Amino acid sequence: MPFALLDNRALISVSGPDAEHFLQNILTTDLDTLAAAEAKPGALLSPQGKILFDFLISRAGESGFQLECRADVADDFLRRLMLYKLRAKAEIAKQDQLLVTVAWGDDSTASHSDSTALADTRFRDVAVSRSYGGASEGGDQAAWQTLRIAHGIAESGPDYQLGDTFPHDVLLDETGGVGFKKGCYVGQEVVSRMQHRGTARRRVLIVSADHALPAPGTELTVAGRPVGTLGSTAGTAGLAIARIDRVKAALDAGQPILAGDVAVSLAIPSWAKFSFPREAVGAEDA
Repeated sequence: MPFALLDNRALISVSGPDAEHFLQNILTTDLDTLAAAEAKPGALLSPQGKILFDFLISRAGESGFQLECRADVADDFLRRLMLYKLRAKAEIAKQDQLLVTVAWGDDSTASHSDSTALADTRFRDVAVSRSYGGASEGGDQAAWQTLRIAHGIAESGPDYQLGDTFPHDVLLDETGGVGFKKGCYVGQEVVSRMQHRGTARRRVLIVSADHALPAPGTELTVAGRPVGTLGSTAGTAGLAIARIDRVKAALDAGQPILAGDVAVSLAIPSWAKFSFPREAVGAEDA
């Protein structure tokens, strides 16, 4: 069973009688749909609807939760949660130097950790589990990167910048990271408007090429005009966040799409429900 060890993650615990109500009122994830032994994606947004922090959230004990996030932004995330806590009866703490084990394949629920394995619900076509606090050695981070790219799962840092991206841009609307039937949360009005109007234009796409892709952050261009930005790469495969209307225009016109000077093909993840627009962007929308 393939697995990888991630040492760049942190865990924030939120517990207490008001923990669920407190988190439900500020996060994009609908905690009413969060089952035991699941790790669901989510975000804490700015009032303008952009992602300030992304995470995977799971239940811990009878009334607690754990939020797995990037270690380098965990302190800022903790402070932001404390800012919103006000008088809620909830305890918030961070666990440093957390080792996360991810495993995938038919036997992925058999974790390399002593902790209980959690199903990473972002993945639709392969079983992926996460476990916390183990002492395993080895693993293959390159294989994990390849798997994540192949399934179109973007993460902040390598694929997009916090504070500059909407949930729809990174497919949180399709991976269960946004609860459209729950009540209000921070940034909810903007996200709901994008959903109901169908105005999301930037989307995660899977990149493929005949040659090795350039570094993450390289612009994708059509005739010198930017259409997106390259994210994680693994040889000739990668992820990008791109304007699907401009990609559609390029496809219709038979124009090459370049990452630097490398010609690339862009595809929608096989599990995703969105599609390229029927009509490409016009000159007035450039």
